[in-house]
Amino acid sequence: MQRVLMNVQTAYHGEILRVGKAYEIDDAIAKRWIASKIAQKAEKEADDHE
Repeated sequence: MQRVLMNVQTAYHGEILRVGKAYEIDDAIAKRWIASKIAQKAEKEADDHE
C-alpha cells in the first residue's frame, strides 16, 4: 500500500477519492496514477480521508 495525494476526483473500490486528499491505495495502481498525474506521492503529514 502506498499513500497518494489526489490531483483529480475518481472512484476506487466503490469509494469516491477527492481532489487534495490523501489515500492509501495498492502499489501498482499508485505507480500508474503518479505516472499519469492523477495523483502524487503523499507526505506523512497530508490530510487523511477519514
